[in-house]
Amino acid sequence: MSRLPISCFIISKDESDRIVRTIRSVKSWVDEVVVVDSESRDNTTALALAEGCRVITQPWLGFGPQKRFAEDQCRNDWVLNLDADEVVTPELRDEIIGMFSAGHPAQIAYAMALDLVYPGDQRPRRWARDHWYVRLYDRQVVRFRNSHVHDTVVMGGHAVGSLRHSVYHYSFRSYDDLKQKLGERMLLSAKHAQNSSQVMLLTRLLLEMPINFFKYYIVRRHFTGGFKGLRYAWIQGTYRQVKIVHMWRARYEKSASAATVPCNGNTGLEARADVQGAMASPRTDFGLYPKTPPAGEIYAERA
Repeated sequence: MSRLPISCFIISKDESDRIVRTIRSVKSWVDEVVVVDSESRDNTTALALAEGCRVITQPWLGFGPQKRFAEDQCRNDWVLNLDADEVVTPELRDEIIGMFSAGHPAQIAYAMALDLVYPGDQRPRRWARDHWYVRLYDRQVVRFRNSHVHDTVVMGGHAVGSLRHSVYHYSFRSYDDLKQKLGERMLLSAKHAQNSSQVMLLTRLLLEMPINFFKYYIVRRHFTGGFKGLRYAWIQGTYRQVKIVHMWRARYEKSASAATVPCNGNTGLEARADVQGAMASPRTDFGLYPKTPPAGEIYAERA
């Protein structure tokens, strides 16, 4: 099989249990696979090297900056971005090969579905509807957003093509792993969130859980996943409410510090209060913390 003029790049950290499956889903038909590793403590890099990847170590820069760094390491203009827990299906592979075999792609970027696979399952539930992302694109025209929180490609008004087949997304190893992942992601999101009024935060505190539960259980069809789908939607909704709790506490502690600090231009205490409030652990507010230690619709958050 001739290789396409595509660089596939993967960011990784401690992914030795699943990165090989991701690499093998693409390495036979793309020109190169570039793994940008953020100082893994396991043998992720050794496994990637054994699979013929070009491996570069880069301390963590944040979601967007890390992917932009990875873009710069690629030798082809067309790039395919995968995370280490994602696998290109044979159907999607054949669709991409067919598109490039017909000549230069009609669009400068293509979105594809990422269908979640529950722990212990081998494929997504029937009628899956999870995320839709731009992952195949010309990096000379569009690139990832330079955001520490959101890893999305900024289209800048360019049209987005659509691929019919999907990537399988083995997002979490267990439900405790999901809770830990969401706890960290919601903390980061709260820390970088824009300031909101108390009325807005109170409204979101009341509505965030039911709205997100509805989004995941009904709109994204996790009701088709039985008890696993119900559990997944409940955890997603609850941890998005935890994010609002972080934002509320950060705002409250920042306001309290401002009331006790003289108006001498020193905002250090306010800044520390904001960070400390955002870093409050979900386990102090809810009991859902993990047992383990610590042209389509484009979603800004993957988790």
